Amino acid sequence: MNGPIDILKAVRSFRYAGAGIYSLFRYENNARIHLIACVVVAIAGIFFQISTIEWCIIVIQIALVWAAEAFNTAIEKLADLVSADYHPVIKVVKDTAAAGVLLLAISAVIVGGIVFIPKILLLF
Repeated sequence: MNGPIDILKAVRSFRYAGAGIYSLFRYENNARIHLIACVVVAIAGIFFQISTIEWCIIVIQIALVWAAEAFNTAIEKLADLVSADYHPVIKVVKDTAAAGVLLLAISAVIVGGIVFIPKILLLF
């Protein structure tokens, strides 16, 4: 370590990350869809009183999907900057990044089903 931690630099980094989160939810439709799904899942988690372990798993899934959406958005914005015109390689890059989000979203739905379906069935 070269010296003490630069607290002001760390605070600026958090501010930049916060601006990125704000931009993600303000301008990206899919991020807002994931946010609505998160709220629904949180309400269901409270209603069904899921366990601490279940909450941890759900929170990890939510964070993974949001992180993937942020990475996907960053890749798409950078690809658009590199080539505003259609380019087949850029298309593959964007499609592959979107596939990563889709795979994690499917995983989150499966985990949600594992956690919530047994609790829903107990209501009947």
